[in-house]
Amino acid sequence: MASESAALVQKLWNYCNVLRDDGVSYGDYVEQLTYLLFLKMADEQSRPPFNRPSTIPDEYNWEKLTSKDGDELELQYRHTLENLGKESGLLGIIFRKSLNKIQDPAKLKRLVDLIGKETWIGLDMDVKGEIYEGLLQKNAEDTKSGAGQYFTPRPLIQAIVEVTGPKPLQTITDPACGTGGFFLAERDYLVKNYNLDRDQSRFLKEETFRGVEIVDSAARLCAMNLYLHGIGSDESPISVGDSLLSEPKEHFDLVLTNPPFGKKSSYTIINGDGKAEKEKQTYERDDFWATTSNKQLNFLQHVKSLLKINGSAAVVVPDNVLFEGGAGETIRRKLLEECDVHTLLRLPTGIFYAQGVKANVIFFDRKPGREEPWTDSLWIYDLRTNIHFTLKENPLTTEDLKDFIACYNPKNRHERRETERFRQFGYDDLIKRDKVSLDIFWLKDDSLQDTENLPEPDVIAGEITDSLQTAIEQFSEIYEDLKAE
Repeated sequence: MASESAALVQKLWNYCNVLRDDGVSYGDYVEQLTYLLFLKMADEQSRPPFNRPSTIPDEYNWEKLTSKDGDELELQYRHTLENLGKESGLLGIIFRKSLNKIQDPAKLKRLVDLIGKETWIGLDMDVKGEIYEGLLQKNAEDTKSGAGQYFTPRPLIQAIVEVTGPKPLQTITDPACGTGGFFLAERDYLVKNYNLDRDQSRFLKEETFRGVEIVDSAARLCAMNLYLHGIGSDESPISVGDSLLSEPKEHFDLVLTNPPFGKKSSYTIINGDGKAEKEKQTYERDDFWATTSNKQLNFLQHVKSLLKINGSAAVVVPDNVLFEGGAGETIRRKLLEECDVHTLLRLPTGIFYAQGVKANVIFFDRKPGREEPWTDSLWIYDLRTNIHFTLKENPLTTEDLKDFIACYNPKNRHERRETERFRQFGYDDLIKRDKVSLDIFWLKDDSLQDTENLPEPDVIAGEITDSLQTAIEQFSEIYEDLKAE
């Protein structure tokens, strides 16, 4: 199966290299593949033995493309994209704001023929999924495309899913779902660990997942990724929008997410001189503990608001969420009080496509109201000190996270033992720390003494830049607060 999917990925990707000569980027290519794949699969489903009514209007179906070439093909394709983008449901998400990026009709014809030669519905679901995931990964690896920001390392996702352990008939959301990595790992976990009956399988396909993505292109890739894996039907489980704008209309059993790394939310306005200016975006919400322009702190509050009582969450956050003062201190204090914040995984650098990012995963459960704080103790696993990864030469693997999974003890996390990298910190000690900082280390960092084994220069530069940006943003906030007084 793996070799079959790898061969098809290579075939599709080789043609991408031809199109790059015409200025078609990796991201644009994967988008065009998405449109054409969807049209081809809809056509296959309308034929024997499936004979399903097609959701594609006849004038924009696959046959209309294959029967044309030259300028007629380009015109038909352009009109198809324009009109299907106005449809509702899954069609509308896949084709929303879609444009033809392949200007040479002969190249477009060749791509249509390439996809037309395969019977996609006949392929095993996991093969189709592997093919598409392979293309998404190749797109993420192209630093010029910027798609890496939507791509969380798959070994990390799998480890988070394994320790949180989704169950059949649970509802799951990701408010910043990117291309759907968490959803697919959760789907795979449920299929492999449970013998799902008919009702559970239907629930998995139609009701388990709900995702929000603010970027149209990522939302379409996510919707297609899920569709190829048998998730969703005519209605899309993905919607396009800003998750943070409003209080949730429904609540979920499980929230796993890696929100975008940018710390500050902002929007562009045109001033009186006709010049564009950036304005800080703050979210005034009654269900938030604090008002801030820090996007990561807002996402942390939003995730808590998405959970059902006793629901569980795992959120990837940058270091500033652990130590930032002001709103950050308020949010950490309230989170420790109102939720059971039980585990923190400190991640190494070099595993994300954004260089120099220092990130962590916070695991917590939402609890009902009571006077006593719900967090008894926080267990911290340090996967950062004296550990270095790079995306190409030394990427993060499943093996690297086995010890964390064992220490987490997903079968009964109340029976844990301290190790060199896994330590327990009681609530009373945490609350006494300056600004209730959760930025805690105890291992000696050998790289501070060992100048021969320092990280790569681009990693060091990325870390310095990240630290400087954080400091500048904090000084700017202090300055703005002083001006307001």
